[in-house]
Amino acid sequence: ALGFGNCPICVAKTQYSLTDDQTKLGAPTDFEVTVRNLKISAGAGFIVALTGEIMTMPGLPKVPAAERIDVDENGKITGLF
Repeated sequence: ALGFGNCPICVAKTQYSLTDDQTKLGAPTDFEVTVRNLKISAGAGFIVALTGEIMTMPGLPKVPAAERIDVDENGKITGLF
């Protein structure tokens, strides 16, 4: 009804396992994955299924650090951290 029915799904899960449980390493068998929330990434064109205790990356601040980087007439770079 919202127009996202044909979007691909990206599953956000632990990097240690095919499951949402980081203690079940690798590719265990006979498990269930619990999806705790769905997030629409409309600009990217996909839906993110959030599982377990996974956290997604935060967005950029209002003024990204890259905007403070500069090169002067002598080639000296400032604003790097």
